[in-house]
Order: sequence, then C-alpha cells, then structure tokens
Amino acid sequence: MSEPALAPRNALVGVGIVWAAALVASIAIGLFVPEDWRLPWLLVGVGAAVLVSFALQLWYGQTKGFIFRVAMSAIGALLLFGIVSAGFGLAALIPA
Repeated sequence: MSEPALAPRNALVGVGIVWAAALVASIAIGLFVPEDWRLPWLLVGVGAAVLVSFALQLWYGQTKGFIFRVAMSAIGALLLFGIVSAGFGLAALIPA
C-alpha cells in the first residue's frame, strides 16, 4: 500500500528548468558556433528542449495537466531560442 504524498512536487519547476536550459543553450550556440552553422544548431537545440520537456514531465509522474506542461515548456523554449537568435542576427548586421 502506498502512502499519499504530503507535499507533491511543483509541476511548473520542470517548465522553468526547460526554459533555463533553452536560454543557456541558445546563448552558448550564439557565442560558440560559427554563423554558417548557427541555424542548424539552433534547430538541434529546440529539438533537445522538446525532448527534455517530455522527459522532465514524465519523470514528474502526474498525468493531470501533462499536455499543458509539455506544451508550455516547448513553446517557451521555442520563443527563447527565437528571441536570442533574433538578437544575434541583429548583432551580426552591425558593422564591426
């Protein structure tokens, strides 16, 4: 017989972890990857963020709101990648 959880884990922590990982990955890709290879690596980063969001929400183990949490993680990561890549794109337009 299993005992009920007295204080269940916060489900939105996984969303924040995915967003933080997406922010760090997008900045790292923008800084360390040459301009010709930036777009393919950004796509790989978005795909990895989606996989991490699935893994974290499955690890959480609660079915209620699963789709919402995964969608919120993936869409937030996509927006973060887009904003950071737009920033690096605008920075590339500035003559050095």
